[in-house]
Amino acid sequence: MPATERIPVLVPAREKALIAQRAAEAGLSMGAFMRRAAQAYRPEQDEALFEKLIEQMNQATEQAATSVDKTMNAIAASNRRLATLDASRKSRT
Repeated sequence: MPATERIPVLVPAREKALIAQRAAEAGLSMGAFMRRAAQAYRPEQDEALFEKLIEQMNQATEQAATSVDKTMNAIAASNRRLATLDASRKSRT
């Protein structure tokens, strides 16, 4: 379908240059690039992806915290064993 309508969009020069670069990399005109980008934009999908990412980050954080707690407990137990051995050695001398 031929394009017959205009949508004026003002952007800073830096943003225009970035759009032009990305369009060129995609082998598209700026207009075709902008149309495809606008058609692909689905904020509800972005929101769902962000929610999933946040959930994964929360799970990873929880796993990391559990791992750190286990490691700290192991270190504390090791320090207690070393202190006991050191005290035993000192009491023999």
